Amino acid sequence: MARNRAADFTQRREIIIENAVKLFASAGFLGVSVADLAGVCKTSKSLIYHYFDSKEDILFEAMDSHVRILWEAASEILATNESPDQKLLRLTHVLLHLYAGAASRHKVLVNELYHLPRERQDVIVGRQSRLVDSVADIFVQIQPEFKKKPELAKPAAMVFFGMINWTHTWYDPAGPASTDAIAELVVDMVLNGLKGLR
Repeated sequence: MARNRAADFTQRREIIIENAVKLFASAGFLGVSVADLAGVCKTSKSLIYHYFDSKEDILFEAMDSHVRILWEAASEILATNESPDQKLLRLTHVLLHLYAGAASRHKVLVNELYHLPRERQDVIVGRQSRLVDSVADIFVQIQPEFKKKPELAKPAAMVFFGMINWTHTWYDPAGPASTDAIAELVVDMVLNGLKGLR
């Protein structure tokens, strides 16, 4: 007969993930052992393995939960009847706030994906692609020229994500520029650039 899970099973898994993400972000996936993680969690290796089969499983869960949160937040905005400009503005605000609030997870997502096996990479990349494709669709609505050259809409969306995905490397929450101010700047640059396309 299968043993019932403890009532706090999910909470304990999340604590392990949070500690692992901080270690992965600072030392890299390969630079962290399960023993290191157990030490930070003030528990044993065997208890870590009670919640996860492997260190790779922890890495996957950290990444997958992060991209799912990004997509869920974005999909709420994309489902509205707002103008494309307004959707882009709200989406940029939301993404930058999520990045700032989960800087370690985002750093791990950007830097450590290749440590997962191909099939698990595909899951993460697939979720990211949905988000990129959605932004590309917004860009097509903003700039009709993309209907003539649809092959450029996705690269344009990738340029947008290139602008915001690396904010975790330089953004200082205590600095003079707020997350909202940076979001406004990004959208102004993108909209002016898109609408000026020839």
